[in-house]
Amino acid sequence: MSHLIRLAAAFAAATLLGAPAVAQQKDSYEPQVGQAGKDVIWVPTPDEVVDRMLRMAQVTPSDYVVDLGAGDGKIAIAAARKFGARALGIEYNPDMAKHAQRNAEKAGVAGRAKIVQGDIFASDFSQATVVTMYLLPALNLKLRPQLLSMRPGTRVVSHSFNMEDWDPDETSNMDGRRAYLWIVPASVTGGWTIDLGGERAELMLEQRYQKISGYVSLGAVQAGLREASLRGFVIGFSYIDNAGVRRDFSGRVAGNRMEGSFRSDAGAEGRWSAVKK
Repeated sequence: MSHLIRLAAAFAAATLLGAPAVAQQKDSYEPQVGQAGKDVIWVPTPDEVVDRMLRMAQVTPSDYVVDLGAGDGKIAIAAARKFGARALGIEYNPDMAKHAQRNAEKAGVAGRAKIVQGDIFASDFSQATVVTMYLLPALNLKLRPQLLSMRPGTRVVSHSFNMEDWDPDETSNMDGRRAYLWIVPASVTGGWTIDLGGERAELMLEQRYQKISGYVSLGAVQAGLREASLRGFVIGFSYIDNAGVRRDFSGRVAGNRMEGSFRSDAGAEGRWSAVKK
């Protein structure tokens, strides 16, 4: 009986002694480059590309950066540590997510950067001001409708892969690697009534992502727009009026309203507003 007791005691001691080793083994999880994920394999983004992506997006401490497919967490960590932003990384692999959160703790930014386990296609990241990703082209396109529905002015940055016919606002090259930036455009398609401080005109706009075109109705004349541009919620355009004078407009879009300032070659200037029909 005493022999059995000694064996049980030895087994219990071995179990207790082994517990920290098991926990330590879990804490020492190290991802392998090329390991399979849900829809992609894991390949870390080089540090210089991470830095450029965040600088392209002009990240500041007032931003909320969401990294889709966070991997080891380096983008979320860099956003918090180097730029002071709040950051969230969404990673499907639970072991990788825990590993990335430990990296954030080691970097001293766990209060501003958090990496969670989740499916990027089932997660709500609509409050982000900056979205970063290193995914495959098909995944970028699958995400595109959701990205385009985000608040105008949201910056989206992708390492290596673009969005097909949604042209980027900027492309940067770093030693053979590319990063793309898009600024989510406001929706301006349709007819607008412009008020120039008592004078009214009708504006018609067509839109394909951030590229816009259109005309202003001036009586029987439809004057085509010149240098029409849309960058997030910032809009600009010019036209030549019936007196041959160029008028330049700049302003901001807020849902079904626009407002801003204008000036003309003749020296006139003032404020304008527009309401969508």
